[in-house]
Amino acid sequence: MLCMCTLLVESMMMIIAVIVPDFLMGIVVGAGLQGVMMLNGGFFRLPNELPKPVWRYPCYYISFHKYAVQGFYKNEFLGLSFPSDQLVEANATISGVQVLKEKLQVEMGYSKWVNLAILFGMMLIYRTMFLVIVKVTEELRPKLRGMRCRWSK
Repeated sequence: MLCMCTLLVESMMMIIAVIVPDFLMGIVVGAGLQGVMMLNGGFFRLPNELPKPVWRYPCYYISFHKYAVQGFYKNEFLGLSFPSDQLVEANATISGVQVLKEKLQVEMGYSKWVNLAILFGMMLIYRTMFLVIVKVTEELRPKLRGMRCRWSK
């Protein structure tokens, strides 16, 4: 999961490096984009507490942190049981699945491997976007230079 997140961040920064003309501005834009994705990825605020119009529906599902955090949570909590803080019974326990569903609000419809596959797919999409942007700029740059020379005459 960590390796896939590293590949994803590299892919996103490659796209930003192609689009943004200045090195320092690329770092600022990339860090800002990472910060926005991190804020609505479900770690700092639970998914049900995110404001719905912008932060929940487009941004929460686009953020790769959502899938990484949920994959890590599923890896750590599934199969465990914890002592309950409710004083109903003397030996009450709470399962890891209950912690994931109720406390952390993790989507339990799929496994941690699906989260990893989603991250892999996002990485492939980012790399493909990078390739398309590079190829389009390779084709357009000579044409734009030729047009600029004609206009200057």
